[in-house]
Amino acid sequence: MRHFLILAGALLLAACSRTPIQEQQAYVFGTRVEVLVVSPDPAHGRQAIGAVLREFDRLHRAYHAWQPSELSDLNLALAQGRPQQVSPELAALVAEARQISDQGGHLFDPGIGQLIRLWGFQADEFKAELPPEAEIKAWLASKPSIADLTIDGHSVTSSNRDVALDFGGYLKGVALDRAAAILRSQGISNALINIGGNVIALGSKEGRKWRVGIQHPRQPGPMATVALEDGEAIGTSGDYQRFFEVAGKRYPHLLDPRTGYPADHTQAVTILIPALPKAGTISDAASKPIFIAGPGIWRDVARRMDIGQVLRVDRDSRAQVTEALYPRLEFVGQRPEITVVP
Repeated sequence: MRHFLILAGALLLAACSRTPIQEQQAYVFGTRVEVLVVSPDPAHGRQAIGAVLREFDRLHRAYHAWQPSELSDLNLALAQGRPQQVSPELAALVAEARQISDQGGHLFDPGIGQLIRLWGFQADEFKAELPPEAEIKAWLASKPSIADLTIDGHSVTSSNRDVALDFGGYLKGVALDRAAAILRSQGISNALINIGGNVIALGSKEGRKWRVGIQHPRQPGPMATVALEDGEAIGTSGDYQRFFEVAGKRYPHLLDPRTGYPADHTQAVTILIPALPKAGTISDAASKPIFIAGPGIWRDVARRMDIGQVLRVDRDSRAQVTEALYPRLEFVGQRPEITVVP
């Protein structure tokens, strides 16, 4: 997966390390994940990484959208029009995802699971075929949204039976925050966690900042690199990550709930989140509405979500980058056409 190259800079640092770095990779959430820990005690570092990967696996199994899970049980209840008692954790996740979705004008909406299924993206491999237009129109007429859900304690109900939750654009960020908390609780202060291009940094590498690469959406390798401060997170949504092509046209998994079709005006959006308690969660969820919003709107959506550091690459490979992020970027190779925006 090309977006996995976001760790290129960090791996170079690891290669010349004097302090032992423990590193382990896995495949979770439908993507490759990597955890790097700087620790003078290799056994301790490996133990901490193991705890992180176990939590990733638990989250993946508990909240899988199309395989048996607590989330799929909830979706069945919503489709049948009955309330469902859920775990305190799932109730909190639904409430948080609904709040983030509202901040982004529901351009990112975990309640569109039926639409994701129609497009064939609830699968490990995608078929190159378009869904029937009539089914897209029927979904649009129903307008299902996570906003249709009501949470009463641990009971979740919906006013719209067509709501189906899919946490694919949200759970990786939650996992980043969980990983950071687990590592800190085990005394790990310096680490880098990457889940399919969503990255959070802890501390530094022997006093040097972790530097990560931002994948070029149309070429192998990074477009730019950026050094991360302790606790910062970076997330990228791109049309090159999960997509299929029909008659030469690319159809990515980033679906616009306003039209029922994939957004085709943007190649990639990268956002950098400062060291906040939910930096990882925001880095994952907030890149989606900015991507989907499109030209003339994306900057307003970013402001509404209080996202100040954004790099957007449009369909013509032109880059727009905010003033707050531009000085931090080091472009690699041939620079794209860049417009700096407030």
